[in-house]
Amino acid sequence: MTLSSNSFVGDSAPKVKPEDFSNWILFEDDDFLAMDKPGWLVCHPSKDGPWSSLVGACRASRGLNEVHLVSRLDRETSGVVLMAKNKKAASFAQKAVQDRRVSRTYLALMEGEFAENLVAEGWLGNDPDSLVFVKQRVTSRSAKAKRALTRITPLLLSNGYTLAAIRPETGRKHQIRVHSQWLGFPLVGEKLYGHDETLYLEFVENGWTSRLEKFLPMPRQALHAATFRLDASDRELAFDAPFPTDMRDFCIARMGLAQEFLEEECATFFRGEWTGPPKRVGNGDRLH
Repeated sequence: MTLSSNSFVGDSAPKVKPEDFSNWILFEDDDFLAMDKPGWLVCHPSKDGPWSSLVGACRASRGLNEVHLVSRLDRETSGVVLMAKNKKAASFAQKAVQDRRVSRTYLALMEGEFAENLVAEGWLGNDPDSLVFVKQRVTSRSAKAKRALTRITPLLLSNGYTLAAIRPETGRKHQIRVHSQWLGFPLVGEKLYGHDETLYLEFVENGWTSRLEKFLPMPRQALHAATFRLDASDRELAFDAPFPTDMRDFCIARMGLAQEFLEEECATFFRGEWTGPPKRVGNGDRLH
């Protein structure tokens, strides 16, 4: 099975088509490779060969012996991933992360409509009540819990959904997904941090099923790492990953947004010119 888009549905792990890999490259030089990762591809190498992960595909495509992930994304999250090609570049980037010189902004489709900016701040830790070992939850301060801060800005509201820009000020496991659920606006297509975590277990065991199709309006979580900025004293890096096709299609089909209008609003966001307040499309009317 091969992977060629963000809208992958199936019962086995996807593989990267070698001829598609170059289409995902946002930037490349001797030190770094920035990619627009599809929403159904793992970052870390797997046992299923080099073309089953982003790092493996990078090594195979570029003939590299080493690739260091500067940033990583969950399998179902699309968008910018930065990789370093050598230890010196990796060390430089890691220091920038530690010095809080790296920032990211995500675009997300969320269930429900909200017109005010949201902030989630507190502590995240393992969820002992979950059947899923990796699941996190908002918890109280403890030796194992980690502080997390997420800022969410609504952009477009329509038909019971919100397109939002999300800025995580910290980088905890599943942070945006946990905070979205905790605030009462889970991500569209969310299996683990949605309304029923057994959907996640069913997907792991059986792949995409009729039950998942019934309860999930998208086959993946609608989260996209749209921008990446590294601002260090001796080098700056800035990358944007275009709004993905599957999320665009959802906005048109389920939110009732006209394609031209949506493209204009996305362009405004990527130019950094969004000033708010959010724009509402009422009662399913298409906004032209």
